[in-house]
Amino acid sequence: MRFDVITIFPKMLNGFFTEGILYQAQQTKKIEIHIHDLRDFTDDFHRTVDDRPYGGGPGMVMKVEPFFRAVETINAPLSEKRRTLLLSSQGKLFRQSDALRLAALDGLLLLCGRYEGVDERVLSFVDEEISIGDYVLTGGEIAAVVLIETVARLIPGVVGRFESVEGDSFYNKAHLGPPQYTRPRNFQGLTVPEVLLSGDHSRIETFREEQAWRKTALHRPDILGIRGYDCTEKREESNG
Repeated sequence: MRFDVITIFPKMLNGFFTEGILYQAQQTKKIEIHIHDLRDFTDDFHRTVDDRPYGGGPGMVMKVEPFFRAVETINAPLSEKRRTLLLSSQGKLFRQSDALRLAALDGLLLLCGRYEGVDERVLSFVDEEISIGDYVLTGGEIAAVVLIETVARLIPGVVGRFESVEGDSFYNKAHLGPPQYTRPRNFQGLTVPEVLLSGDHSRIETFREEQAWRKTALHRPDILGIRGYDCTEKREESNG
């Protein structure tokens, strides 16, 4: 899968993509990541990418023309099975279900905004406007990294064992993952639940399912409300 990122700060992204699983996935040709400087698609001596907003107001707005040229140039020779996304605090909230959907494509082109945002006309040639949360970042670069890692790890071969991905919170499930433990069995009086040491896989699976629903109700009740699940009912089901 190929990821392209358009930004005015290309050096900012280099560190994220030269370590860990994203670097390894590039080395094994599971993914490609290409970073493009938006200023390369300007047509004036000063390589201007922003201007004052019509109607007045503070800050600067990113111009439409450089983004248009960048999208046209980068997408032209590539597969049609790809999407162009604008990363914006005003976009649709990015969820694991979106990552699963996007991972089935051949590529993504990600546009990173800055300043007071981008000219609204940019939306006329992007497929989706995506937000990673209800807060405001200085720019879209961190959001691009989040989206790329979330999508890339769903591509077979990027993560060593795909079973690890299938066990993640939000992966085709309506609750968080269960609590996890490893050695030592006792740390300063905090002990591992005995059921996990029992070797009884049926009991362990039931325990983990119960704890997953309990943790979701405690930390993310909004998930249960959004998706229409009754946590009490699910915990009773998990107890058999």
